[in-house]
Amino acid sequence: MPLPESAAIAAELRTAMGKLTRRVKREDQMPQGQVAVLGELDRNGAMTTSELAAAQRVRPQSMARAVGLLMEQGLITRRAHPTDGRKSLVELSSAGRVLLEEERERRADWLARAIEAELSEEERELLARGIRLVERVASR
Repeated sequence: MPLPESAAIAAELRTAMGKLTRRVKREDQMPQGQVAVLGELDRNGAMTTSELAAAQRVRPQSMARAVGLLMEQGLITRRAHPTDGRKSLVELSSAGRVLLEEERERRADWLARAIEAELSEEERELLARGIRLVERVASR
């Protein structure tokens, strides 16, 4: 059982990270669900719609609608599954990759500006060290 101090730090960290994540995502110019699908395809490569639904924890019907919208926008493409003729794979198109990178850059730009505006040089150094600690915890 974690020590009370560790439990309190864990609760505060989870809350702070949640707030930061939600705030950064407000910089997105496309719906969060669509950005999440593009990000999943970028990280994991081509996937079936069912695999995408499982990865995003949504119903397959909801994912099918999201995939359809992204295809209409030219952000993803569909191709035959290499081993199962009944299935197809969806993957990022070059336009989808560009748009995803723009969204990520917009998020990073906002965050960099906020860090610059809110933190002293000493605090920025402390934050940089703290990031390494969070990464260690996250990799456990």
